[in-house]
Amino acid sequence: MDGALDLFAQPAFVAGSSALLVVLALAAFYFFWRSGRERVARDTALEQERLLRQQFEAVMTSSRDGIMILTRTGDVALMSDVAAGILGLNAADTTGLPLSRLPLRCVDQHHRPLLGRDAFALTEEGRPRIIGVPGRRGPDDIRWLHIKADQVEQAPHGQPVTVVTIMDTTGLREAAEALNRSDAQFRRAMENAPTGMALVDLEWRLMEVNRAFAEMMGHTVAALRGTPFSALSHPQDIQAERDQLERLYEGYQSHFSLEKRYVRTDGNVVWAVLDVGLVRYAGGAPDHYVVQLRDTTDDRMHSELLAHRAMHDPLTGLANRTLLHEVLENLLAQPDADGRVGVIAVDLDGFKGLNDRFGHATGDSALVHVAGILRAATGGSGTVARIGGDEFVIAVQDPDCSKALFDIAASIHEGLKRPLAVKRHQIQLGASIGIAMADDDSLAGGSATLLSAADAAMYRAKAAGKSRTEVFEASMRTSHDSQSALGAELARAIEHGDLVLHYQPILELATRSVVGYEALVRWQHPTRGLLLPGAFLPLIEDKGLAVTLGAALVEQASQFLARHPSESTWVSLNVSADQLGDSEFADRVLSAIGRHHLTPQRIVVELTEASLVAPNTRIRHELTELRNAGVPILLDDFGTGVSPLSYLRDLPVSGVKLDMSFVAGIPEDPSGAKVSRALGALARELGLATIAEGIETEAQAEFLGRCGWRYGQGWLFGVAQPGAAVIAAHSRLSTSLIDPNPRETGELDLKGLGG
Repeated sequence: MDGALDLFAQPAFVAGSSALLVVLALAAFYFFWRSGRERVARDTALEQERLLRQQFEAVMTSSRDGIMILTRTGDVALMSDVAAGILGLNAADTTGLPLSRLPLRCVDQHHRPLLGRDAFALTEEGRPRIIGVPGRRGPDDIRWLHIKADQVEQAPHGQPVTVVTIMDTTGLREAAEALNRSDAQFRRAMENAPTGMALVDLEWRLMEVNRAFAEMMGHTVAALRGTPFSALSHPQDIQAERDQLERLYEGYQSHFSLEKRYVRTDGNVVWAVLDVGLVRYAGGAPDHYVVQLRDTTDDRMHSELLAHRAMHDPLTGLANRTLLHEVLENLLAQPDADGRVGVIAVDLDGFKGLNDRFGHATGDSALVHVAGILRAATGGSGTVARIGGDEFVIAVQDPDCSKALFDIAASIHEGLKRPLAVKRHQIQLGASIGIAMADDDSLAGGSATLLSAADAAMYRAKAAGKSRTEVFEASMRTSHDSQSALGAELARAIEHGDLVLHYQPILELATRSVVGYEALVRWQHPTRGLLLPGAFLPLIEDKGLAVTLGAALVEQASQFLARHPSESTWVSLNVSADQLGDSEFADRVLSAIGRHHLTPQRIVVELTEASLVAPNTRIRHELTELRNAGVPILLDDFGTGVSPLSYLRDLPVSGVKLDMSFVAGIPEDPSGAKVSRALGALARELGLATIAEGIETEAQAEFLGRCGWRYGQGWLFGVAQPGAAVIAAHSRLSTSLIDPNPRETGELDLKGLGG
């Protein structure tokens, strides 16, 4: 023991032991340090695994596509919730199951049954497989899936796995089908649309057009594809089209409409309304244009025809008074009008005698003949107008206006030397012509002053022997002043009762019994004798005396009816639009009927100037008020005007009067005969009374009676006479000639005009 102690106490032993202890300590430290590193590495690996698992799960849950992992033997190792939802399965129940045991029915894209292992087998070259699985909207619903299966070789434990990506394409497929259906519907609608439609690229070339578009342009559909759209345009309209396209392309407007012209392959021009919309991508970049083209050629021609009719005389085609004033005002507004602008007033000599002898049809032919002479004499250097009856005016602008006016006047006289052939007669026409040049007075007073000067010169020519030309001079203004004095005299004449009614009989054509009269106004002038309406009616309109005159004539007609032996006879009064609109005329008529104890059917309102009566106006309401009170409304000049049929619809009409222009010439004139027969049938079909005016021959009366026109008036049956003479003649005539009481209520067609 002591030896051992001694051994340990020896220095060598002590040194060796210390070294051993150091080695042991170092070894212990190394192993401790190494185990610590392993723990840190393990903890780091576990954390990374946890993070990777979280990321994997996040990918699995957030991806819109489903993911399924299959083992080498075809068992489900993992199925994401998204995949389970797409397949209609529970993800937890599928883990570890073979594909063949999954409760899933699959079909291929041809609807043939498909096994699970085939449905989710590896796909070639990354191309997806299309399969169908049961949908959620019923037994026949199928959800279409894109399956992509890839094999992963470097799998854990060295076992390869198959990663299957499942994408539900049902929505995309339905959207594609809907898009295809929409595209097919659009193309069918485009192909069968009655209006022209086209798809145009950004270079304004036609990509697709429909049949209506091609027919409008006189092309085939195939020939128009790829054609520059501008090549079809009228050259004068291309710039307006380009301006609109530029604004559309730059986004200043979403679409535009433009009425423009196109030139067909046959050279004809068509008018069309071009509607253009620009289709853009989702980002706003332009893609192509959608075009609709509506043919408006007929509408345009109709509008131009109506505008022409509003500004031109329907008989001769010359400018009317409205257009003449417009042309003259424009000419006089030019700075060099003095000495360069003038007018020629032309009035035919003896035209009334021509009308009286040969009838109105011949008179109309004469007017057309004269219009041709005036056109030829003017040679396109002026505007020729017919301002009424046999009065014409020519407005001229020329650097040497005085010479031009005399040359035209001389040509007119020369042209009128050629006689007009009428029914084997050679009729020589003549004209009195007045010339007036623009001067300070006419420039200040406008077109009316210049026309008045030409009229004064024309009246001087007529007074000096007719068929001659006179130039206006200041002394002729006295004549114009006398017209003004005549206007003032006319106002006093209405007040004193100097304007009286004469009555022209209206007969039933079948029995030749007088049933009524048309009241025609005359002026019993104290010095000039009996004046016809043409001498003073224009003054009545100019002086605004129509309402005052109408009131006086209503009272005269009522007094005539009260004195007439027959209690059924009626009187028609010509009423213009100027006299209507404020209910005063209706009040006067109804008051006169009550005051003289007349039945309302005995006063008939014969509406003239129906073109001035617009529907839904106060004039229409006043006519309706009269009609409701039992006062019949006659439409005068039936068959003429812009749109007479619309008046039958819009106005409370009881009957119609066939315009005398249709009566003249029948039955020899086949066209006039057909028109009068057709108009009569139309009026009877509408339940209207029918009266034909202007009957001058027995043949006309018999023909109209056979055509169904029930009543007639004209020189054949008698001219207009004063009321006292009519009543006296009625009292003298026997009932064998004229039934003094043809019907108890004065019945006309369809139980009277008032019925």
